[in-house]
Amino acid sequence: MNDFKDSNTPDVSDFQLDRFQKLIAKLFQCCQERMQYQCERFQLPDAEFRCLILFGYERYLTAKSIAQKMNVVKSRVSKIIDGLIKKNLVQRIADPEDSRVQLLSLTPAGQKKINDINQFMESLHGQVLSQMAPDQRNTMLTNLDILNASMEAVKDMMV
Repeated sequence: MNDFKDSNTPDVSDFQLDRFQKLIAKLFQCCQERMQYQCERFQLPDAEFRCLILFGYERYLTAKSIAQKMNVVKSRVSKIIDGLIKKNLVQRIADPEDSRVQLLSLTPAGQKKINDINQFMESLHGQVLSQMAPDQRNTMLTNLDILNASMEAVKDMMV
């Protein structure tokens, strides 16, 4: 790892690197705690919660696409989906174009749960932003865009 740092980041001080690592760890921990709270609030295990969130962006998903997005094996997705089906949040539908494929979609109860989650998230994020002065919000959002682009660039270099 030092070779990577030495050859590609000569202008990064040890202080900056240490501070960045600590801040990222704190942010990650905060996000994990929020995720645990959300799971408890919405009475879903972590994997089911994360899976359900994927439906917020798609009308239909397949077990294969869920496995890719969640970075888990398809057999694990089957168990997650079975749990969501038992809770009447997701349903299986035969693909009209290929009878071998089962499409997965939200039930009305699942759509309501997603709407409740989205409303909660919007409120939570609004509270976070309200902790900052209006001019700080724009600066922070710009810096998060830069951080995201930098992290994506490094991720692409790892592949």
